[in-house]
Amino acid sequence: MNVDGKPTRSIWLEPDGWSVGVIDQTALPHRFATARLSTLDEAAHAIRAMLIRGAPLIGATAAYGICLALRADASDAALDRAYATLIATRPTAINLRWALDEMTAAVRNRPRTERIAAAYRRAGEICEQDVAINTAIGRSGLPLIEAIARRKKAGERVNVLTHCNAGWLAAVDVGTATAPIYLAHDNGIAVHVFADETRPRNQGASLTAWELGQHGVPHTVIADNTGGHLMQHGLVDIVIVGTDRVAANGDVCNKIGTYLKALAARDNKLPFYVALPSPTIDFTVANGIAEIPIEERGADEVATMTGRAADGRIETVRVVPEHTPVANYAFDVTPARLVTGLITERGVIAASRAALAGAFPDRAGAAQ
Repeated sequence: MNVDGKPTRSIWLEPDGWSVGVIDQTALPHRFATARLSTLDEAAHAIRAMLIRGAPLIGATAAYGICLALRADASDAALDRAYATLIATRPTAINLRWALDEMTAAVRNRPRTERIAAAYRRAGEICEQDVAINTAIGRSGLPLIEAIARRKKAGERVNVLTHCNAGWLAAVDVGTATAPIYLAHDNGIAVHVFADETRPRNQGASLTAWELGQHGVPHTVIADNTGGHLMQHGLVDIVIVGTDRVAANGDVCNKIGTYLKALAARDNKLPFYVALPSPTIDFTVANGIAEIPIEERGADEVATMTGRAADGRIETVRVVPEHTPVANYAFDVTPARLVTGLITERGVIAASRAALAGAFPDRAGAAQ
């Protein structure tokens, strides 16, 4: 996608051919900064501290983390240590485990002298696969927006509400929930996005708004609690969100607050779609509400807010009284019954066990 008019990805190999460059998303939207990852520990820190985030990008970064670990030590023991280090960084996003399993399978039975090259080759393939999948998600979801546009009067816009950031910053490129939006915009459809601010961390206000602005897509940031009001007054046509893990029964785990948007959409008879790449499906989890681990993060993400002061300085301020307990659940699970459909690289399907297994029999079979 575009940054200041220049095509850009969220992760790349540096000119030295082995270290990894990423956008430091903690600096956005006020400053565009990049970070160079040269060791396993730096890759793990980038995931844990959320320099990078989003299920697909977490997987891609972990894949390159394995590469960096093998450069230092290509032994089985080192591979196992790298896997353990990276898998512990974020517990909810299943793409992390998927990517690490893919990397392990690519190098485990190879001679040590071949492992580094094989690892970089597979990591590159994972990145390119992500771009291809997300591009296909865009094609799958585009007809949903086109159908709404055809029902509109001339000049009326299609209003999409989204939550958190499921854009190209959460992936290698294109994004998941944003993929149909970008394609609709590029095809000349008048599309407008209501972006939830998405507390805590404000990924909608800081990341989704930034990337939509970079690409020229009209958008408006709203407080998290505004979506229901907009739906009641006919100002939202469709809700499209991303996901960090989808259970075998179609339950969807995404950024905290997604469940509430699904409830509001159901009450207002609006379509609620979830865009996901197939590596996000976890066929080993039968019931998302009961079985998906929900990450609990530090209190400061809720108790403080960071922004740019009037004089240009970036300041972090506390908004919760000192010594007040804070709970910070990073995700919630939306039950499949509230999901109108899943937008995948293989089309729009029902949020059900049968539909998921039918569309992705290879992944369903591998999980048995």
